[in-house]
Amino acid sequence: MKTNVTVNSKGRGWTLVGLFLAFAAGGYFEYLGFFDFTINNPGEIWKLFKQHIQLVVISSVISITIGIPTGIFLTRRFMRRYREWALNILGICQTVPSLAVIAIAMTYIGIGRNTAIFALVIYGLLPIIRNTVAGLAGIDPVIIDAGRGMGMSASQLLFRVEIPNALYIILAGIRTSTVINVGTAAMSFLVGGGGLGDLIFSGIAMVDPGYMLAGAIPTCILAIFFNWFLGKVELWVISPGLGLSSGHK
Repeated sequence: MKTNVTVNSKGRGWTLVGLFLAFAAGGYFEYLGFFDFTINNPGEIWKLFKQHIQLVVISSVISITIGIPTGIFLTRRFMRRYREWALNILGICQTVPSLAVIAIAMTYIGIGRNTAIFALVIYGLLPIIRNTVAGLAGIDPVIIDAGRGMGMSASQLLFRVEIPNALYIILAGIRTSTVINVGTAAMSFLVGGGGLGDLIFSGIAMVDPGYMLAGAIPTCILAIFFNWFLGKVELWVISPGLGLSSGHK
């Protein structure tokens, strides 16, 4: 009984702290002019918000389409000796700043949304490929042998045994890649790709906190939403038995 009372008291305490911080943040944003700008320019913010979502969704779909097959390819027996070499090259590419990737892409593709999408795809590939490789390479060999013993072909093993058992880690890579791209997509404004970066960089240039926050806060909300939504997708897609057997909850 005492334990329940203590837990409830702590819960109320954290709720009050959260409310206080929310009110404090709201007051500070009002002071910076965020609410005035948002109320006066809802159409512009909504248009850039939709552009930002389009950039993230399109680039993420392309990254998934390329990244998962590439990860599968690197785990096949004939590619295992080259796996670390390929992942190291991809890791080096990931260390290149996103602004530099966009600049290089602009040199060959030009200015516009296609350049932004290309840069986002390049930047979002590594987490997907790395997690696909880690998930497939980490499967217990006994499970693979059991599938072979049942007479499964290589493709049946891949789609019925390997991918279902590696799905948790693969989806975690997709979630990481997507959340990274939400932030990186703000750079698209620099090459005429649109998105909320328009408000962020314009606010910085004009030294206008309200203008800047009108882009930064929706970007943060979008990243939190994608992280939450893709986490829910993991729960919907992955079999509870597979999650428990892999040591995940």
